Amino acid sequence: MKRFLLVLPILLLISVPLFSQKTVDGTDREIDVYMLTCGPGPDVYATWGHSAIRVVDHNAGTDIVYNWGVFDFSTKHFGWKFAKGRLEYMLASTSYENFLREYIYYKRYVKSQKVNLEPEEIDQMLLLINENLKPENVKYRYDFFYDDCSTRIRDLFENIIGNKFLYPPNEKETGATYSQEIGNYTKYSPWLDLGIDLLMGREGQINTTLRDRMFLPEGLSEGLAQVVVNRGGMMVPLLANPIMVLEGDETILQKKTVLPPLVVFSALFILVVLLSIYIKSVPAINIFDITLFFIFSLLSGLMLFFNFFTDHQQMKMNMDIIWLSPFVIICLFSLIFNKELVWSFKAVFILCVVYAVAIMFLPNSMNISLLPLVLSLALRSMVRSDYKWNPLKLRTI
Repeated sequence: MKRFLLVLPILLLISVPLFSQKTVDGTDREIDVYMLTCGPGPDVYATWGHSAIRVVDHNAGTDIVYNWGVFDFSTKHFGWKFAKGRLEYMLASTSYENFLREYIYYKRYVKSQKVNLEPEEIDQMLLLINENLKPENVKYRYDFFYDDCSTRIRDLFENIIGNKFLYPPNEKETGATYSQEIGNYTKYSPWLDLGIDLLMGREGQINTTLRDRMFLPEGLSEGLAQVVVNRGGMMVPLLANPIMVLEGDETILQKKTVLPPLVVFSALFILVVLLSIYIKSVPAINIFDITLFFIFSLLSGLMLFFNFFTDHQQMKMNMDIIWLSPFVIICLFSLIFNKELVWSFKAVFILCVVYAVAIMFLPNSMNISLLPLVLSLALRSMVRSDYKWNPLKLRTI
C-alpha cells in the first residue's frame, strides 16, 4: 500500500489541502483533483469496477468528473463491433452529483483519493483533458488490458508528471496472470468466468507487473498508492489516503445461478458415458451425436473467429483451439450427410488427448469446468473412430 518516505512533506500537504492558482484575470483559484475508484456492479460491463477523475474548482463552484469508460449501446452494429474488437469508447464529463447517482442506486462503493499535483501539472492535465474532449479526439479503441478507463488515468498522470513520477523499486516483479486478476472479480458469476477463460488467449497467461495490474480500477488505486513524486528531492506520495465516499453492498453481486458449469458438464459427461455403453440403436445415437457435435462446432467456430478474425489481441493464440479444432465441424458434416469421414473423428480424438496431456504440464491454463467437455468430445470421437482396440465402435457405426 502507501509508502511514506518522508513524514514532513505529507503533514504539509495535509495542512494545505488546496492549491492556489491564478486565473487569467489574476485572481486566485483553488482546485482539487481526486481519483475515484468504484466497486463492481451487477451488469457484465461493471463486473470489474470503474475509475474516474474528479476536478473541484472551489472558486468557480464546479465539481466535474471525467471518465474514459463510456460507450453507446445504440451504436450501429454494436454486437459485431464488440466481437471484432472495434467498439469505440469515449471520454465523458458529468457533475459529481450525477456521477454518484448510479453507484447509490446499485449500492456500489466509491472511494476517493486526493492526487497531489502542482498547479502547473493541474493546468496541463486540464489542457489534455479538454483536448481529449474535442469531437475528433473523444473516442478511442478500447483495449481491456492496455487501454481502458483505468490505464488512461495512469497514462495521464505519467504524462503530466514526467520523470518525477517514480514507481517503487519492485515494480517490475511479476505476480498473478491477467486471467487470474480478472478471475478475482467473477467468483459470483461462474458462467461468465468460464466464458472468459474459454475465449482468453495466450496474453491472458502473462504474469503482470505492478503497472500492468492497473488495467483494473482496484489495481490502479493500489498501484498508484505506491507511486511517489520527486518534489525537489523530497519523495511525496502521489495519492493521499483513500476516503470512502459510498459504502458498497456485496450482496448485489451474488447472482442466483441454477447450477455451476462444473456440475452441468460433469452430468453431461456421465450421460455420454452411459449412452456410449448402453444405447445400441444407431438412429438414436446418431441424433445424440449430431446434437453434441453441433454444440461443439459452434464453440469451434468461436475459436476460429477470435483467433483469426478479431482485433482482440487477448483472444488470439488460444490453446482451446486444439480440442475445438475445425475437425469438429468436419465431424458434424460427416454425421449430417452420413459420410464415412473416420479420419476426422480420429483427428478430434487425438487432439483432445494431446490437449488433456498438455494442460497437466501447464497449470492454471484451463478452467477445470471445461475438462468434462473435453472428455465427452474425446469419448464420442473415439467411439466414431475405427481403432481396433475400441470396444464400443460396433455399437454406433
